[in-house]
Order: sequence, then C-alpha cells, then structure tokens
Amino acid sequence: MKISLDIPDGELADATRFTNARTRPEAVVVAITDFNRRMRMAELIKYAGTCEDLMTPGDLRGLRRRD
Repeated sequence: MKISLDIPDGELADATRFTNARTRPEAVVVAITDFNRRMRMAELIKYAGTCEDLMTPGDLRGLRRRD
C-alpha cells in the first residue's frame, strides 16, 4: 500500500540509522514491524502467570533431581 507521509528529516534519518535500512521506505517498514512486535509482546505479558497448569522452575528442578 502506498501512502504519503510527512516525517521530520531527523526522525527519518535516525530510523534509517537504527534499523540499518538501505532505503527510507525500508526503514519505515522495519520500524513499524518492530513497533507491532513490541505491542503484541506487551499484550501477551498481561497473561503471564495466569495458567495454573504450567510447572514452576522449582517443580522442574524437582523432576530433574528424581531422574
């Protein structure tokens, strides 16, 4: 999808540098992809520790000692 954006030159230069992108469009895509990945991970963190069926590290150590 093509869109037209007004991105400040300094911000775009930083995005290009931080993403090691070869082109400005590539930098924008990499930045958006990384942002979306971080947001998905943040949403998953809400559920951390809510599954009672998972073993704790202590349970796992106990099983390993028995073998």
